[in-house]
Amino acid sequence: MSYILEILPSLLDGAKVTIEIFFIVIILSIPLGAVLAFLMQIKFKPLEWLLTLYVWVMRGTPLLLQLIFLYYVLPNIGIVMDRLPAAIVAFTLNYAAYFAEIFRGGIAAIPKGQYEAAKVLKLSPFQTIFYVILPQVFKIVLPSVFNETINLVKDSSLVYVLGVGDLLLASKTAANRDASLAPMFIAGALYLLMIGVVTIISRQTEKKFDYYK
Repeated sequence: MSYILEILPSLLDGAKVTIEIFFIVIILSIPLGAVLAFLMQIKFKPLEWLLTLYVWVMRGTPLLLQLIFLYYVLPNIGIVMDRLPAAIVAFTLNYAAYFAEIFRGGIAAIPKGQYEAAKVLKLSPFQTIFYVILPQVFKIVLPSVFNETINLVKDSSLVYVLGVGDLLLASKTAANRDASLAPMFIAGALYLLMIGVVTIISRQTEKKFDYYK
C-alpha cells in the first residue's frame, strides 16, 4: 500500500494530461465532424472528392502512424509542432473523420420531406440545419458518438510515443524504474474509472434525449 501511495501522485498527474487531451479533442473534433458531414451534402465534385479522400486517409491509416507523421515527418518540410499540440492535432483530425461519417449517416436518416417542409415554411438553409435537421441528427447519432468518445479515452494512450507525459507513460516509467507491474495495473484501473464515468454520462444523456420514439 505504501508503494501505491508513493507512485499514485505521478500517475494522477499523467491521468490529468490524458483527461486534458480527451476534452480538447472532443471539443474540437465533434463540431468539425458535424461541419464536414454537412459539407459532404454539397453537390460539388471537387469538394466531394477532397472530403472523401480526407475521410479515407484518416480512417484507413493507423492513428499511431498519423501521430508519428505529424511530429517526426512534417518537420522535414518545415512544419514543427511541440509534442502536445501535435498529439491534439492528430487526434482531432482522426476523430473528426469518424464523427463526420457518423453525422453523415444521421443526416441521411432524415426524411426528405423534412427539407421540403422547411422550404414551405420559407426557412433559410442555415435555419433548416440548426432548427430542423441538426436536433434530429444529434439524437440519432448520440449512441455512436459516445461509442467513439469511449474509444478516445483508450486511444489517448498512444500519445506516449511522442513523449507526452500521459497516464500510460507515467505508469511505464514507474514500472521500468521499480521493476514492478503494479503501476501498469493502477493505470489500467484509472482507465477503467475514466471509461466508467464516460459510460454513465452517455447513458444519462441518452435517457434525456429518449423522446418521440
